Amino acid sequence: MPRLKVVILDGQGGGLGRTLVEMLRRHPLVQARADRLELLAVGTNALATSAMLKAGADAGATGENAIMWNCADADLVCGPLGIVLSGALHGEVSAAMARAVAESRARKILVPSVQCQVRIAGVADRSPSQYAEEVVAMAAEWIVERLG
Repeated sequence: MPRLKVVILDGQGGGLGRTLVEMLRRHPLVQARADRLELLAVGTNALATSAMLKAGADAGATGENAIMWNCADADLVCGPLGIVLSGALHGEVSAAMARAVAESRARKILVPSVQCQVRIAGVADRSPSQYAEEVVAMAAEWIVERLG
């Protein structure tokens, strides 16, 4: 039976990543397929990784090499928009990290943030929790498409 590798990326304190992991774990469509998912927490720093692990990720890894390694064969990547912008998250995202995420064959569902100084036309201003809900809904829909 095929398994999907879902990578949740975050930095700084890992708050968004923690929220995404918690919400994915609770989503009924995801719960019904939990045995066919590998939910990995990958942080730019140990604090972010720890927050996501405490939220229920299956495994975790930290740092540039971990991001490069896990994005290489991920099926789905979720996290803040800054993970594809070198220098984002107060300098935590290296050029190699951003490139690894951007070049990954994975479906990417990212949360816009004004903190990375990028505005995206057509995207409404929402709270981080509203964006997290939207990310999880999109991720669950994609998981169902892939796993049935």
